[in-house]
Amino acid sequence: IWVRAVGQVDFEGGKPVRLKGAFQDITARVLVRQALEAAQERLVLANESGGIGVWEIDLHSGARYWDARARSLFGLAAEAADDLRQVWGQRVHPEDRAATEAKIEAAVSQTGSYEATFRVVWPDGSVHHLQSAARVVRDAQGRGQRLVGVNWDVTPLHALNEQLTEQHELLRVTLNSIGDAVITTDAQSRVTWLNPAAERMTGWLSAEALGRPLSQVFHIVNDETRLPTENPVGTCLAQGKIVGLATHTVLISRNGDEFGIEDSAAPIRHPNGDVLGVVLVFHDVTEQRRLSGEMSYRATHDPLTGLVNRAEFETRLRRTLDKAHEDRSEHALLYIDLDQFKLVNDACGHSVGDQLLQQVAKLLREAVRARDTLARLGGDEFAVILEYCVGDQAQRVAQQICDRMEEFRFLHDERRFRIGTSIGLVPVDNRWANTAAAMQAADTSCYAAKEAGRNRVHAWFDTDKAMRARHGEMQWATRLEQALDEDRFVLYAQRIEPLGGKTPGLHAEVLIRLLDADGSMIPPGAFLPAAERFHMATRIDRWVLKHALQQIEALPELAALDMLCINLSGQSVGDRAFHRDAIEVLDAAGPAICQRICLEITETAAVTNMADAAVFIEQVRALGVRIALDDFGAGASSFGYLKTLKVDLLKIDGSFIRDLIDDPLDDAAVRCFVDVARVVGVKTVAEFVDRPAVLQRVREIGIDYAQGFLLHRPEPIEGVLGVEARHTQV
Repeated sequence: IWVRAVGQVDFEGGKPVRLKGAFQDITARVLVRQALEAAQERLVLANESGGIGVWEIDLHSGARYWDARARSLFGLAAEAADDLRQVWGQRVHPEDRAATEAKIEAAVSQTGSYEATFRVVWPDGSVHHLQSAARVVRDAQGRGQRLVGVNWDVTPLHALNEQLTEQHELLRVTLNSIGDAVITTDAQSRVTWLNPAAERMTGWLSAEALGRPLSQVFHIVNDETRLPTENPVGTCLAQGKIVGLATHTVLISRNGDEFGIEDSAAPIRHPNGDVLGVVLVFHDVTEQRRLSGEMSYRATHDPLTGLVNRAEFETRLRRTLDKAHEDRSEHALLYIDLDQFKLVNDACGHSVGDQLLQQVAKLLREAVRARDTLARLGGDEFAVILEYCVGDQAQRVAQQICDRMEEFRFLHDERRFRIGTSIGLVPVDNRWANTAAAMQAADTSCYAAKEAGRNRVHAWFDTDKAMRARHGEMQWATRLEQALDEDRFVLYAQRIEPLGGKTPGLHAEVLIRLLDADGSMIPPGAFLPAAERFHMATRIDRWVLKHALQQIEALPELAALDMLCINLSGQSVGDRAFHRDAIEVLDAAGPAICQRICLEITETAAVTNMADAAVFIEQVRALGVRIALDDFGAGASSFGYLKTLKVDLLKIDGSFIRDLIDDPLDDAAVRCFVDVARVVGVKTVAEFVDRPAVLQRVREIGIDYAQGFLLHRPEPIEGVLGVEARHTQV
């Protein structure tokens, strides 16, 4: 126990003789004091750990008490002797002082409690945000005695709140200003918010839509079927992942307006992974869809007649032919050419001819089924794909078209024109390897109809010879595929000799052979026609260009070669993908090699693909590559295109050179070609020089180079260039 001892000393003669006293049990009092001290210690620790400062105001005397923490919150030292009333007036931010003091007065006089947030400015100029709370302590009569309160620093919390407020405002302004519509829902697909764009498109204000099922506010259907479309929010909630909207979706607003839309729905997740709701973002693509549909229509339809154009027709024919190969179904192709159309064009003008074409298109559309494909291929040529139509039925449809056209009369300025049709009918079945073969047969049949007297139908039929030829070509297609896979082509070369003196290096032309499985060499005339027919010529050209460049790179002395000519097929001249590949390969080879390359393009291919050829020639010439126009004179009727095509060589077609001695007309033509070449500043080459007399004559005419068996028979390119053999013998 705790005791308190008190006593006194008795003295006799100035000396202590007795000590008298008493003991008092004060255990309870000590325990109370210890409890109070412990409570005070806990309070101090709590205040310190929470950064809480305690203050008190005596309501009678006005005396103020701040503990050390309260002082530090105002930027004071713990034991500072400053006038706290003065410190308060100085440190509380001027904009917050009046409001804070008014709250204190209201607590004392009315409410009995006080709570406020205010700023204090420390001597160093820093601003701190304090939260303050207090209560009035009253006596037994209810009179206020003291105001006791606490302060704590909320500066970090205030900064975080400002940051969140700023981000919230930024998000609000962004969502309100963007063109995309935004709708948020809770986990039960009930609407919680719409931005202005969503309000405009749905016809619902955000306040009106709040709490409503999304399906009521966001009403969507399929544009083609007009059936309701699956709501992406429901799918998103079910799967818990981002979900896109089905294509061709239309939003029907509250007032009936329709918007083509694209959207996505993403889940809103709690940090623990639970889905709290969904945010749906969508935008108006009505105009975009309209423009896309218009562009797609323009890309696939003829602007004059509204019929399918050639490109789209060939695509559909390819699908029909594939179908015939898959299920052996029977279809039919009609190739229609108008008779006497040129007469109308010449007599009345092109605008009247256009009117005639529009009337014919309408007549043809009425003669075929809605499921069939009717196209204008160009000029006065039309074509029809009759799906799932056997030969006899197709014959009746074609004859019906002829009969209608027989009765049709085109009227203009009181003039009547009779327009007939010549129709080629071809069955579309598995006999055709590709659409080009079917179209060629249809064109041939149409020509036969014209030859037979016009305004009639000519049905295609296979002769034994034609069947064997097509079967042989199909076999070649397989052999060429295998040869490309096994790298069984071989490069040969033939020298090109100068006629006006020596040149700095070798001139030669690259030729190709096919190494057969039995080791024999197959000449190009046996397989190149099939390569052209089955659109494999471009692949072979890529192979030749690649391997020819390798041969040049293997030369021991690059200066020994001045020019190596490489032939390009007509398909490659019109193939922009080949252009890109060739330019990439040539650019990688470098200027020194490019300057020794000459690409040969046939005159017919160049004129047929004039725009593409001109661009390609310009691009390769920029790399230093030379261009030769091969078979010159064989196909063109005018030399005007030489102004557009920048070439370096004209290779005069061998048909003019062979009979140069015997045919004065050929001699005159060759002299004309040489004169033209001199005018445009290009060199000339005589092909197929096989007799000394021919060689002498081409030299007299002034041709620059000669090529032919008389001068050099083709041999493997390694022997011509003097490099090590690179092909593998099979």
